This record gives sequence, structure tokens and C-alpha cells, in this order.
Amino acid sequence: MRYLTTIAGKGYQVEIVDERHVIVDGVSYQVDFEAVSDQPVYTLLVDGKSYDAHVYQDENVWQVLFHGGTYSATVEDEREKRLRGSLGGGIAENQEYYLKAPMPGLVVSVPVSEGQAVQKGDVLLILESMKMQNELKSPRAGQVARVRVKPGDRVEHKETMLSVT
Repeated sequence: MRYLTTIAGKGYQVEIVDERHVIVDGVSYQVDFEAVSDQPVYTLLVDGKSYDAHVYQDENVWQVLFHGGTYSATVEDEREKRLRGSLGGGIAENQEYYLKAPMPGLVVSVPVSEGQAVQKGDVLLILESMKMQNELKSPRAGQVARVRVKPGDRVEHKETMLSVT
């Protein structure tokens, strides 16, 4: 099955050959992808190199915490992509972005305030989970519309913490 995956505006063509083999943009990889206990933590072995990531599905977007960065990925099969294209659909850049907790955790810092202008890549919030601090960054330029949490607050998975317009 072929999928079109978009991360940070860049598209990747992914074909799942079988349980242990994938092709990404024409390059074949041997993989081993396993969940760690009953947490949304996964270990990925790609051509003999090991990687760990937190992976959460948030409606139609996958949130991936990897090496201290958060990446939003959309995944759709070729048929869905063609259908969406024929309908002229897409996500508007001026649409409000809601930063939701990718995992339960403790808000360590909120270095932005309501009304503040932010650029793509600016740190919006630092969330501690499983003894790791994760910088959650803005996926685009905009203005912080509403901050719903403060340092010391505990948040649940998918809880909205702030929004950017």
C-alpha cells in the first residue's frame, strides 16, 4: 500500500512492502517497529540503527516527538489524496492552530504570552513527560491567541494548551 506523508510541508511517498520492509521516495529500508509497553513510545530499527519516538494520533494528524522536537505528520493513501485534490480541499495557512498535549505531562514553561507574535519554529511550551523535557514549537508564523495553561499545570493527552492564529 502506498501513502503520501507530509511533514513540515514536505511530501514523502511511502510504500509498505511487508512487515519488515518499506520504500520511502524510492529508497528501500529494512525496519522493525515495536511499541514499548502500553505507552505511546515506539522503538524503530532502520537498517540496523535504533531510534525511539513518542507517537500520538490527533484526529487526522500524527504528532511525533523525536530527538526533542515535535513533528506533525499527515498520512493519506493515494486515493484519499486524489479525492481531496479533486474537491479543492486543504488546510488554510490562516486557520487557527491548536497546540494539544501530545502526551500527559507537566507544563514546565510557557515562554510566550497572549498577543505575542511567533515565527515558525519558536518554542511555544516546554512539557515534561516520562522525565524528559520536550520543546513544543510553532508549526508556522502567527500570533498567540490564547494561553490555557501555566507552569506547574498537569495536562492530559490531547488537551488544548494554547492557540496560534
